Amino acid sequence: MSLKLYDLAGEDPAVRFSPHCWRIRMALAHKGLEVETIPWRFTEKDAIAFSGQERVPVLVDDDRHVSDSWDIALYLDEAYPERPALFAGEEARAAGFFIKRWCETQLHPALVRLILADIVQILTPADAAYFRQSREQALGRRLEEHCQPRADHLKALDACLVPLRSSLKVTGFLGGGAPNFADYIVFGAFQWARCSSREAVLQPDDPIAEWFGRLLALHDGLGAKAPCAFA
Repeated sequence: MSLKLYDLAGEDPAVRFSPHCWRIRMALAHKGLEVETIPWRFTEKDAIAFSGQERVPVLVDDDRHVSDSWDIALYLDEAYPERPALFAGEEARAAGFFIKRWCETQLHPALVRLILADIVQILTPADAAYFRQSREQALGRRLEEHCQPRADHLKALDACLVPLRSSLKVTGFLGGGAPNFADYIVFGAFQWARCSSREAVLQPDDPIAEWFGRLLALHDGLGAKAPCAFA
């Protein structure tokens, strides 16, 4: 068994900030699987051309490769059933898929309004040019304009987080008594902000911040040890 993970990196190769890649780094640690992480950048699409698409994460497991974080998580449970499960049955997969869609349609857009202008500053010159051009074309305005006024975007994020906050007050983890892949999906979003942005997006007394701190400490502090671009 030889596992390799193509993982989005900034100009500093130690800064890994993709929310989707962080889902899989936590999932691999959850299952106790060792992996070689390979820093990858937006303009290095040729490096993952073998996967038939242009985005990370891409997991290589000997002669097999899997892309898309959800598909990778399903693959890990199928390929390594003797290891701790990421989904404890069909119900957990269904709940996890709901969390995935909530993150991608609600949480990620709310975070983008707070961190996008910082992300462009941590990239290589080639990646920064690509990132700015592609995102500004999609948005129809400059990244800096999209992230202002910050106070309004923080209020919007707070409103978005109401169901997550109320759930964690009751359950402790999205997986119930212990974290599962649903927790890692949401963790990836906040680790994205932590590693790539100048300012915190959570208040220290927020129950979500307490949950996030527990996730950072998991797996021998895998998340907590990750370098932050503006630390």
